[in-house]
Amino acid sequence: MKERHDYLRRLPGEHYRGEAYVHWSMTMDDRKAGWLVPIFYYKFREILTHATFRYGFCCPIYCCMPDHLHMLWIGILDACDQRLAARYFRTHLSPILQKLGVHFQKQAYDRVLREEDRQREAFETLVEYIARNPERTGLVKPDEFRAYPFTDCLVPGYPELKIWQKDFWERFWRIYLHLRKHGLTRVNDTQDS
Repeated sequence: MKERHDYLRRLPGEHYRGEAYVHWSMTMDDRKAGWLVPIFYYKFREILTHATFRYGFCCPIYCCMPDHLHMLWIGILDACDQRLAARYFRTHLSPILQKLGVHFQKQAYDRVLREEDRQREAFETLVEYIARNPERTGLVKPDEFRAYPFTDCLVPGYPELKIWQKDFWERFWRIYLHLRKHGLTRVNDTQDS
């Protein structure tokens, strides 16, 4: 009898490297809930921050749902490898989840965005789709998804950037282009470079 593998198929590695745009979904075993508490959220942001600096990517949106996580990552550095970053992130978040009585499913789900999905309008539509997850599941009332406390962005070096700021997209793209050009080291002290 042939051994059966229950692994999700992945695209070749080059699709996750450099300036890749990847929507990651990480689900808890048995869709277990009860772990999404403030202390988890703070540790989640801390580990995500370390991952963004270590692997050279940014996260224009994440949404922590009661039984899974959504994160949209964009590579900043040419050396960025999101598969390694996801492994690092899961490895460091797992002990915190275990203390809360849950475990990740064996494998994360990912969707590498195609060129047409990376165009600004399509991309921003995907971000809103991710942000509306709490609305679709009844955690918030219709059109109140912006009030959900576990959705935001994380751009390394810019803790003041918040996803629901009026000028978020203009600032995000300007910062992202600056980081692509200069990397994660500060080359000048101008705000929003």
